[in-house]
Amino acid sequence: MGRGSPAEAGGISYASLVPFYAAYGSNLDPEQMAKRAPHSPLWGTGWLEGWRLTFGGEDLGWDGSLVTVCEDADSHVFVAVYDVPDWDEPQLDAWEGTDLGVYVKLRVRVTTLDGDVTAWSYALNGYEGGLPSAHYLGLLAEAAERAGAPDDYVAELRSRPCRSLDA
Repeated sequence: MGRGSPAEAGGISYASLVPFYAAYGSNLDPEQMAKRAPHSPLWGTGWLEGWRLTFGGEDLGWDGSLVTVCEDADSHVFVAVYDVPDWDEPQLDAWEGTDLGVYVKLRVRVTTLDGDVTAWSYALNGYEGGLPSAHYLGLLAEAAERAGAPDDYVAELRSRPCRSLDA
């Protein structure tokens, strides 16, 4: 991301200003996060209140739309909060394709049992719409389960419309 973008303030990374990362989607999986940001311990879990999980960028995904979040006053998204040191942030950015413009960083407020914390997260840099593949949706639901998301949240994920393997 370039200087002056929302992800940087005068060349200073989000992680140096706000070390917490709010993970959703496949990054809810603790094993995946251990590979992508190996020095970033899980701090806790919480909710992005006023946001909803959705899909977009069908032309960017390998077999359907990609997961993202967008603002929606009546919704919430389950997240895992990681304490990310400066040296893990570029590696995580690369996984999310920020250098390619696939995802952009944004600052969010996470509601936790210990109170609200400020964190950064990623949002798809594309239009909302399209369907994820059945396989991808299954991966997202499994990641949410591994992170301890409530059963009704996981069930809602599993019940979302998706592309069949034959589509």
